[in-house]
Order: sequence, then C-alpha cells, then structure tokens
Amino acid sequence: MAHLWLFGPFAKGATPPTRCTLTFKTARKWPRNERPEDIARYERERARLDRDGLYRAEQERDACGVGLVAAIDGQPRRDVVTLAISALKAVWHRGAVDADGKTGDGAGILIDAPRDFFAEQVSRTGHAVKGGPIFVGQIFLPRLDLGAQERARVIVESEIIRAGFVLYGWRQVPVNISQIGEKANATRPEIEQVLMHDPQGRDDDTVDRDLFIVRRRIEKRALASNIPELYVCSLSAQTLIYKGMFLAAQIDTFYPDLKDDRFVSAVAIYHQRYSTNTFPQWRLAQPFRMLAHNGEINTLKGNVNWMKSHEIPMASDTFGDDEKT
Repeated sequence: MAHLWLFGPFAKGATPPTRCTLTFKTARKWPRNERPEDIARYERERARLDRDGLYRAEQERDACGVGLVAAIDGQPRRDVVTLAISALKAVWHRGAVDADGKTGDGAGILIDAPRDFFAEQVSRTGHAVKGGPIFVGQIFLPRLDLGAQERARVIVESEIIRAGFVLYGWRQVPVNISQIGEKANATRPEIEQVLMHDPQGRDDDTVDRDLFIVRRRIEKRALASNIPELYVCSLSAQTLIYKGMFLAAQIDTFYPDLKDDRFVSAVAIYHQRYSTNTFPQWRLAQPFRMLAHNGEINTLKGNVNWMKSHEIPMASDTFGDDEKT
C-alpha cells in the first residue's frame, strides 16, 4: 500500500521544512530482470530520505488494515459490532479507490452468527425453529448465469444433507447496489445464506469439522462442474462473514443486515484490503474463513498446490474412512 505520511504540527519555534517529502511504500517485489545497480540506487535514495527527509524506516507498515474488537467477558453485545464497523471505516485509507470513486479493493467483517436474527429468517422460510443453534453459510453464487446458479445451489444443498444436516432453506441477503461502484456491481455475485440445523446434536467442534468437509466437497464439485463463481465465504458453527469489493465506508450501507440491532457478537474481526500483486475480486476480500492478514502471501499458489499434493497421504482418526476420500 502507498502510505502518505503527514507530520506535524511542528514544535513551537521550529522551522518547517522548505520541501515536503512524500514517501510512498509498496511491497518490494523486484522484476526478474531488475539490475543490481537499480537496487543499489534504490537503497541509496532510501538512506538519503531517512537522513535528510521526513521518511522514517521504523514507521513502515504492511499493506492492509486489520483489527479486532472483542468483549472480554465473552458475552455477545451490539457495541462490539458497531465499534468494529466504525474502526473499519477509520482505516479506509489502507485500501485503494477505483477511478469510479466507489469500487474498492475489498473490505469485510467476521462476527458471531446472531441466533435471534436468524430465528426470524428461519420462520420466514415457513419452518419452525428447532432446538439448538442455527448454522449459517454465506455463499457467493453465479449471478448472471441462472442455470449455473441453480446447479451451484444443488451442489451446496446435497453436500449439506449428505453430512447429516437439515436445511431450513435459502435466504437472499439484502444489498444496496447503489452504494457500490460500476466495476464492483458488474462483477457482483448473487449473495445468499443457507440456513440449517443439526438433528444429531453435535458439539461445535464436531460441527465445524464436518462443515469443513462439506466445504471441501462443495469446492471440488464446483471445480468439476466448471462453476468457478461458486464460493463459500463462511460455513461454520459459530461465525459469519460479510465482505465484498467495496470501500470500508460502504459495508453497512451495502449490507443493511449489519444495521440490525439483533446483530450482536462477542468478537469482530474487520479488514480493509489493498491489492498489491493481485487484482481486486469479491472472493479475495477479507476476512477469510480462518485468516485476516496484513499484507499478501506471495507464495499462496505454491502453498495451495503443496497442500493438495499432501491431501492423499494425510490422515486423522477424527475423520472416518469416507471423509478421507
């Protein structure tokens, strides 16, 4: 990310610099044909700025803006969500803005899934809420190809049922598209939530493990069915993610759900993305399901491929023989 460091006010009696030095920092990724003398010149200029200008190396930071708000007592409350949204809006400068003035690199928030809110949503599907928690999956579906959209729903539903969960139904997440830019809207997915419960009464850790298997099966079937737009934002016993390719300030206007007072949480992780070596995409907005990081993982493709190569020999007693395949 490019940082604009603003220094001041100056001490009383001090003479302000006659020239303001603006330092823009980006991730250092040298092209393969970069000459050593170019690198040396860069290092000399950086040392000169550190010596004579306003630049300070110790004030460098990584790219994205990320933060955490939590209730120390562990009790869900509304102000955890509102504080996290306010904090996210305060780090808007950690992301870029497209030429349309509304499209961003991506922003999002991870919170606990609020049961009272989703109990009402379940009743709207025509089902009575069963005992126990309501599990919610946040899903990106193809928006323009309705045939692919329906095939994607079938994949999600069949894998959830296969794992022993019972579907309440689907919910179309309300969105305000007037709040986002043209590019963001042109690439916007269909955003829906799948609501379910567990008649087996499994504990949260077991549910999360089983939903992990569900997600991996969904991803593999989506790949085999050539539906790359099918993306699972979150599928968990505990958490829910709202994210997208918009500016931080737009998160609760694009997603009106977040303004509902029943959206309470004991913890909230927020993230404003700055794309350095990857193009902005809805699915690449953060937080991810298990990660919200400040920067970019340049070895991601290699890491993913190495993990795939190890999937066959990997085994655990916590997974049955069927899950190992």
